[in-house]
Amino acid sequence: MLKFPPSGKNKPTELSYTNSCFSEYIGSTIFNMLGIAAQNTLLGTFTVAGKEKIVCACEDFTADGSILFDFCSIKNTIIDSEHEGNGTELEDLLETIEKQQFVDSYQLLEHFWNVFIVDALLGNFDRHNGNWGFLYREKDEQSRIAPVFDCGSCLLPQADAKIMERVLRDENEMNARIYRFPTSAIHLNGRKINYHDFLCSGINVDCNHALQRMIERIELKKINQLIDQMDYISDLQRRFYKSYIENRFRKILLAALEKI
Repeated sequence: MLKFPPSGKNKPTELSYTNSCFSEYIGSTIFNMLGIAAQNTLLGTFTVAGKEKIVCACEDFTADGSILFDFCSIKNTIIDSEHEGNGTELEDLLETIEKQQFVDSYQLLEHFWNVFIVDALLGNFDRHNGNWGFLYREKDEQSRIAPVFDCGSCLLPQADAKIMERVLRDENEMNARIYRFPTSAIHLNGRKINYHDFLCSGINVDCNHALQRMIERIELKKINQLIDQMDYISDLQRRFYKSYIENRFRKILLAALEKI
């Protein structure tokens, strides 16, 4: 599958996904780097109607005959909720994880919180129930957790050059995008989870353990090398991605670790 940037018919704004292809590539690669299986991706160019566009190619992880069952469809069959499978209330998600029979519930719970920590690092605001789940291969009746996919909502994909410059120049602008938004797509008591506040509260023991696990794996030097070696991005984008990830690592993950 190829993921394309916006069509360009409208002037990019804070609400356009100007850099979603880069977010997809960086996010997926960092997940793999941290030991969480994710889709394999490549950046390249694709010509449409004579115009060359930068795209992100996503490898098909069902090519071996596996069938993808997203978490939404599984949740819908397990618990009653006013939002059915689409609902992302944390209590409902954890109940579904405990009751589902695709994979070991402890393994899935650990995976869920590991992904949550990396999404906090990357500022992912759209990890909903339709973009994670399980793979089932009928020929040998084997089920496993699907690789992480759909990371295009990481790393402020709406930010254009002007926004990046402003965030790099003004610490208040950076802090707003760390302490206030983006939030998680997961809800706690009806409100979207603020990554910083939730992690620093230490309210969930399994989440605390995942924070400790994942911090041990995160090496900013390797992440910076990944970004420095990328094609197709500008020096401004390199500086922005590296600074944004470092700030989130220091001000959210490390700050939370110190508190718990």
